[in-house]
Amino acid sequence: MTAYGKPTVVSGGVGELLVLWVGIPVLGAAAGGLLAAGAGWVVGLPWAPMQGLFRLVDGLPEGYALAGGVGVGVLAGLVIAAVGTAEAVHVTVDGTRVRLRVGSSEREVGRAQTRAVFADGKDLVLLDADDGELARQRSDLPADQLAGAFREHGWPWVEADPHRAAYRRWVPDLPGLPAGADALLRARQEALERDRGDETRELRAELARYGVVLRDEGKRQHFRLSRSALPPG
Repeated sequence: MTAYGKPTVVSGGVGELLVLWVGIPVLGAAAGGLLAAGAGWVVGLPWAPMQGLFRLVDGLPEGYALAGGVGVGVLAGLVIAAVGTAEAVHVTVDGTRVRLRVGSSEREVGRAQTRAVFADGKDLVLLDADDGELARQRSDLPADQLAGAFREHGWPWVEADPHRAAYRRWVPDLPGLPAGADALLRARQEALERDRGDETRELRAELARYGVVLRDEGKRQHFRLSRSALPPG
């Protein structure tokens, strides 16, 4: 028990699990069955990809082809469900801390460290007193539920990023960055373009040490500086 009552958990809940572990495998089974049933038709389309696979399926006895297609579809659905479960986000808020859990990994941010909390698109963002980011967590959790959880426990939820206008698009050799930050941004741009998620997150954390705060729009990086990183005057 905290000063603001029981912790509040925001997550996809049972509905998310049902979609992942029931809905997606069922859709996979239906799609696999349809592909197996339509293999002969696809073989007749010379421009269609994976012709060898469809010829193989079309050559199987009808019962085997249909069962195989359904089985492969279910298996693909289960793989997607496992990946989705591993990436599911749970946010637990009380009066002193917030716990951000993604799959089996978890981190905490203290209320005393936090100056502002807001939703930036699908990202939950917590800022510190230096206007740097304590955390930026992407999820599909509803912003209104997140806002309600933080407000219920006395956190400084704001409706929009208070520094949105301060961001500038990064281009190589842009002046005004701390020494060494441009090289890190170049490396991160390459990681973004190659979809290296772990590397982009690591480089974001490294840039935060320089006082560089990032927003991504597709493959484009936008940045601003924390208070301590701003040039004097």
